[in-house]
Amino acid sequence: MSRSLGRGRPLAVVLCVLALLLLGPSAPGGTLVARPALPPGAPTAVVEGRVMTWNLCNPCGGPELAVGRAAHIAAYAPQVIGFQEACARDVERIRAHLERLYGLRYHVAYGPVLRNWGRCGGLPWRAGGFGQAILSAQPMTRRGSVEYPDGGSEDRGYLAVTTEVGGRRVRVFDTHLAQRSQAPVRAGQVRFLAAAVSRYAHAIVLGDFNAVPGSSELRPMWKVARNAAPECGPSPTTDCATTTDWHSTFDYVFLRGIAARGHGVHPSRYSDHDAVHADLGPALRTAPGSVRGAEGDPAS
Repeated sequence: MSRSLGRGRPLAVVLCVLALLLLGPSAPGGTLVARPALPPGAPTAVVEGRVMTWNLCNPCGGPELAVGRAAHIAAYAPQVIGFQEACARDVERIRAHLERLYGLRYHVAYGPVLRNWGRCGGLPWRAGGFGQAILSAQPMTRRGSVEYPDGGSEDRGYLAVTTEVGGRRVRVFDTHLAQRSQAPVRAGQVRFLAAAVSRYAHAIVLGDFNAVPGSSELRPMWKVARNAAPECGPSPTTDCATTTDWHSTFDYVFLRGIAARGHGVHPSRYSDHDAVHADLGPALRTAPGSVRGAEGDPAS
């Protein structure tokens, strides 16, 4: 006969429930996962109007990183997150942990530029998708993944979606530009991206640009959008927080037709890039040259 507590409930059941409370929900594979504690004052729900960009670093470890990465995101709970160097399987794990451990639910869009077994694992003939990914608390429409005509030493591109951020429909771009030593290639990529961004009255551009703010190749982007960190601009005298382990400013939240009311850079041991977030403010006047709104309608 089993020992029981209260109304005949077996002790084993009680111990099992206690274990679940301590360990948290199960991982995507079904195993129990301990829930990392969030810092004091962390939001308990998605923060309206907050966006984030984060290069996840790849290859930089295995599936076990997903729990820590989810905790780092949950500490700021953005409405939209743009990932770079993202394997589809890793993003799915992060997304599952965000929901199961922290109650944060996101839709997902993928923008793979490679099917790479070395980068993302899987079987050699069924390699995982590698590139950009976007998580959004609101549904996404008009998804488009575009590869740059010249990716440099590795294929690169951008992912674009339309979603709701801070109560407005907006076009969101997520990109990763060519490697640091390939400035001429990046210059062409920025011109290509800036031309796409300029078609929209309200746009958010997230990404790892592999270039410091004063780089000549970033000039087309500065012409169509502003950095969410107002103190950090293309002038060499501006004050820019570094966003990488090698103390460079490579990661940006660019805003077109939208003001920022706050921003932050958040180092993490789960990547060689810091996560960068911005809190959106009011919409600005329609940017000159805009021909479309968020959904492709004429800009107003």
